[in-house]
Amino acid sequence: MTYALDASAILRYLDGEAGSQRVATIIKDHLAGRHKAIISAIHWGEVAGVTCKAHGRAAVDMVLSRLVSFGLEVVPVTAERGLRAALIKVSRKISYADAFGVELVSEPEHVLVTADFDLKAAAHDVRIEFLPKK
Repeated sequence: MTYALDASAILRYLDGEAGSQRVATIIKDHLAGRHKAIISAIHWGEVAGVTCKAHGRAAVDMVLSRLVSFGLEVVPVTAERGLRAALIKVSRKISYADAFGVELVSEPEHVLVTADFDLKAAAHDVRIEFLPKK
């Protein structure tokens, strides 16, 4: 199983908010080799931006180095991924960043983990695990 963590899932984990224990379990299982955890470069950048806005530039380096230590694979944005995400954005009427998360889990045995309920529009296309509401 591959779990794609979007920015909202990572931020919930970092802030200890609703669903943080579920994300922690996914990360622990990833570290133990029971499954894989990935994040889109788009969501990686979102985590950096939100962290910088809330806590300053120094916090960004600390947070990203912590995530790197977990061995999360940061999936790069390619022209093909960008096109697929654009088509998902248009067809599902979701944000472009959200569409990258959906695009990541278009393969069987992939699950998107999110706290973003705007993604319900794509829930019948791919497997999505919604974290609890705050």
